[in-house]
Amino acid sequence: MAFAGLGAALSLLLSLGIWFATLDVSQRLMDQTLKAELEDYMARRARNPNSLPPAAASLRGYSMASGSSGADLPPSLRALPAGQHEIELDGIPYRAAVAEQDGSRYVILFDEVRQKRRQQRFLGYLVAGAVMMTLLAAVGGLWLAGRVIAPVTELARAVTEADPESPPRLPAIAAAAAPGDEIDELAHAFERYLARLAAFVERERSFAADASHELRTPLAVIRGAAEVLAEDPGLDSAQRERVARIERAAEEMAQLIAALLLLAREDYAPLDETCDATRLAAACIERYRTLAASRGTTLKLDAPATVELKVPPALFAIVIANLVHNAVAHTRDGVIAVALDPASLTVEDSGSGIGDEALARVFERHYRGPESAGTGIGLFLVKRVCDRLGWQVALRSDLEKGTTVTLGFTTS
Repeated sequence: MAFAGLGAALSLLLSLGIWFATLDVSQRLMDQTLKAELEDYMARRARNPNSLPPAAASLRGYSMASGSSGADLPPSLRALPAGQHEIELDGIPYRAAVAEQDGSRYVILFDEVRQKRRQQRFLGYLVAGAVMMTLLAAVGGLWLAGRVIAPVTELARAVTEADPESPPRLPAIAAAAAPGDEIDELAHAFERYLARLAAFVERERSFAADASHELRTPLAVIRGAAEVLAEDPGLDSAQRERVARIERAAEEMAQLIAALLLLAREDYAPLDETCDATRLAAACIERYRTLAASRGTTLKLDAPATVELKVPPALFAIVIANLVHNAVAHTRDGVIAVALDPASLTVEDSGSGIGDEALARVFERHYRGPESAGTGIGLFLVKRVCDRLGWQVALRSDLEKGTTVTLGFTTS
């Protein structure tokens, strides 16, 4: 379109210039012809008063001697002053040259009909030439743009299809561009970037694998020791509560590690695992029931016997654990109702609620409200899991009335 527009603009300017130059040259030639004919006739009349005026296909001459009535001179020509004029007689356009000498009046007319026809034909040629130039500019621009954009298109395709784990070399793109030009430089820049990306992915994979192994082993030891310690009959109730807290913390840490390792996988990596959401929700409720009771809060679960969700158990467990823990942390002497069905999960509490300013930021990483004692990662992790799974999350809250969080399991 840019080339076509440029071609059209240049063609229009060139055509206008040629057209006006042609009109000017044509008028000058007619004026010179009329002047020469007029001077020739006046010279002949001076030598022979009976000389007849010019009479040809394109020229007509008139003369009116001094004292003559000029009956043969059209009325429209009698009043014309000396010089060059554009007139029309009997519907025919003429270019007129008028001169006066020794009291006599001389008029030469040049018939412009043929000249105007030639001008119209020439104008048609100019218009056709401008249209042809525009079309040629459009075709040439399309061809040239294709040649110029082809390496960029190929580069975009190669980068789009590139596997971060094994970035491709780009010899075809480098070969398509001239060595050292912008496309060649861009191709090599992408090569270097993809190589760095592959190294980064490999480091992340190694870290995730090492972290998974190194963290799960001590957690298993902690959980095993806590289970053995919990069976000691010599423990009093306070000591048993502390051991139970250790077990809960170890369980939460195991779920968090599993969830983070799953989220560390690429977004397009499929998650084909399923889980019994009802069982996980019930286990979460039981885990936090003691903590809720210590705050005078009652936990309720309303769910079918079995709800199968296509989600890894670790992800669903971390989501419901964070929602329930957040509700327990902000509710005293109230009720927390957890409702689960195949389409949604709702956690409703009767706690302190969230202000409008905080409500707009609760899903931000490390954001902590004025009453929060956590690290600000819980709801951010819930939002990240929902985004990863394509779930919808909605949060509604009123100060001093409570907060309701709803997760929609249907993907948008």
